[in-house]
Amino acid sequence: MSRAADEVCTETAVHLRGDWGQARFSVELADDEAERAQGLMNRESLPQAAGMLFVYPEPREVGFWMKNTLIPLDMIFLDATGTVRRVHSNAVPGDLTPIMGGSPDIKAVLEINGGLARRLGIDKGTELRHPSLEQGAAAWPCDAG
Repeated sequence: MSRAADEVCTETAVHLRGDWGQARFSVELADDEAERAQGLMNRESLPQAAGMLFVYPEPREVGFWMKNTLIPLDMIFLDATGTVRRVHSNAVPGDLTPIMGGSPDIKAVLEINGGLARRLGIDKGTELRHPSLEQGAAAWPCDAG
């Protein structure tokens, strides 16, 4: 993972920062109902520095499950400012138990390989930068270094 501050905001990458440092993930964007429903189902692997960013038109309560998902995932729930509100680590492949965002104001969810958030130190309070967030409200806007 490269230093986020050295790169420009693009639809295909997210940058994260916290007291643990910074990270960049290449992402697929799931910003419509069909893409969000499909998610990372039926994938046998996910590159280490990759993920999927689910973006909702308005903040809401969200829940995910792991039906037809073959790999363990970390789910990082973010508010409209791009601030991490909750991290669910190592969601179990195939599990139908709902994994809730824990708040009615979730705007986006980043899914990455299971265990990676803990290994990097990504936790509540971490900030995410991506152009799909309202830049005027973003904790870490795209035009900030």
